[in-house]
Amino acid sequence: MHELSICSSMVDIVRKHAAGREVRAVHVRVGAMRQIVPDTLVYCWSMVTETSDLHGVELCVERIPAKIRCTECGHEQVLDALTMACASCAGHAVDLVEGDEFLITSLELAEV
Repeated sequence: MHELSICSSMVDIVRKHAAGREVRAVHVRVGAMRQIVPDTLVYCWSMVTETSDLHGVELCVERIPAKIRCTECGHEQVLDALTMACASCAGHAVDLVEGDEFLITSLELAEV
């Protein structure tokens, strides 16, 4: 369950960027190829923040599907299975366009 250590690191990042301001929500983008389970991430977030100043801060996870582009024909497609082949020409020379990201995209802060 590496989500626990990820959440611990996220707490440090959120505190740094909040700079003492009250945080209401943290928004993250998680790519399908990242091997992070969103429900587990949310659960670990609640565990890590339970006894901290971030207790009750909502973690909002946006799941990004894996998307590839064929280097041979240029066709782009969202993967519905972990088959790294072009649906248009059956080529296997593909680049991952989306789906490998893990980003804290924004913080919702309380108004002062």
